[in-house]
Parts: sequence; structure tokens; C-alpha cells
Amino acid sequence: MILTKETLSAGPSIGTGEGVAHSKRWYVALVRMHHEKKVAERLDKMGIENFVPVQQEVHQWSDRRKVVESVLLPMMVFVHADPKERKEVLSFSTVSRYMVMRGESSPTIIPDEQMARFRFMLDYSEEAICMNSAPLARGEKVRVIKGPLTGLVGELVTVDGRSKIAVRLNMLGCACADMPVGYVEPFK
Repeated sequence: MILTKETLSAGPSIGTGEGVAHSKRWYVALVRMHHEKKVAERLDKMGIENFVPVQQEVHQWSDRRKVVESVLLPMMVFVHADPKERKEVLSFSTVSRYMVMRGESSPTIIPDEQMARFRFMLDYSEEAICMNSAPLARGEKVRVIKGPLTGLVGELVTVDGRSKIAVRLNMLGCACADMPVGYVEPFK
């Protein structure tokens, strides 16, 4: 997290994205299929911060190749909103509800730190990011010291015999990218 006057005056954070005076939180809005970008545009017009994770993919047909932008998490839009804005978002006909934890009634909050790491990973990774919803064994906490993801803190995990850097997101699993072991150092 970047320290600014606003974040310093917001008071201490308890690791859940909750500051004392700061009421905006990251939520996951569940939307109609293929409406992620339309919902994001509407939120932008309303001045509500949002994030739709997309990445470039090469699609090959028999006669041509094309680079297309695909949504990494279909039917999901991350929304940074206060309680009033959160209710406004639910008024959209294309938004069905917010993601909730099993047995709970209030929407799941994605901590600011997890969102910052996830966005950094998507912005700077040269490899395709894959979302792994299967439970991964906890890995060693590491910091990337080489390559485009330098500075990212995550977990070093092994998936199908390959080393990957993983960033966990509440309720969504892990975002993983290939990472040579020599590019990381233990982080405490």
C-alpha cells in the first residue's frame, strides 16, 4: 500500500482492508455473463472505482491469429465502494448480487493489500496469469527480486511440478504466474 496523507490519517489497518475512518472496501459484484466491461463503464461514469481483471491472449484460427483481451474472472467485477455506493451498484439490472462467504449474509470484503498485489501482478506479469480455485497448500512467503514482478510479495507454490508465485484472494482462490526459484527470496 502506498502511504499518503489520506492513508496515514485513516488510522491503523487490521489486515482486512479496514481502516478506522476510511469506509470504502473492495467487494466482488456478480454480473451477467459478458457484461463485465459494460458494468465497469457505468461505474466509471458514476465515479465509483472498479476493476475488471483482463489479459491479452492470442487466439488462432485456421487463417489468422489475433490478440484479444479476455476477462480473467468471468461474471465478476471488483467494486471499491462505501455502503451507499454498494447499494447503488445493486440497482443495476446487470448486477445480481455481491459474493458472500458460505453461511454469511454480508458481502465478502477483499483486503486492500490483496487487491494491490493482484493488480500489480496483472499489470506487470509477462506470463499469463491463471486463477486456481482448488485449494493450494500454503507456500513459503517470498518477495520477487528479478524480472517484471520485482517487489511483489506472495507465496512460492508448486503446481504440476512448476514453481509459481501465488497471490491469494479471499473466496476466489489464487492468482498464479510462473516464477523461477532464482527470482525470489524469502520474505519475513
